[in-house]
Amino acid sequence: MLVAVYGVFAIAATARSLVQLLTKASEAPLAYTLSAVAALVYVAATLGLAEVGPSPRRLAWAAVVFELVGVLTVGTLTVLDPELFPDATVWSDYGAGYGWLPLVLPFVGIAWLWRTGAREQR
Repeated sequence: MLVAVYGVFAIAATARSLVQLLTKASEAPLAYTLSAVAALVYVAATLGLAEVGPSPRRLAWAAVVFELVGVLTVGTLTVLDPELFPDATVWSDYGAGYGWLPLVLPFVGIAWLWRTGAREQR
């Protein structure tokens, strides 16, 4: 289920950022670039959690921790200085535009990685 949610976010964020960058990049370049970064992070998290590639757990850990730092940083910046981002990103206002799922997902991802990692070491 977690992989599916990340996969949906990867597709949605990628599509949104591509449309934004291709049609109106000059209007809010920072916001649209951050949306593209978020999309790449969701793709990486999806692949890592789905155990694709040579080091999937490391990829998953890196992606979800980066995602957590990103959503907390961008969320805080958009609350403190809304004019910094003339248009919303996936992580704006802690993911409010996506039902705060971008804020919740990294915590769920980290918990899952932690729990399954402990199980593998037994």
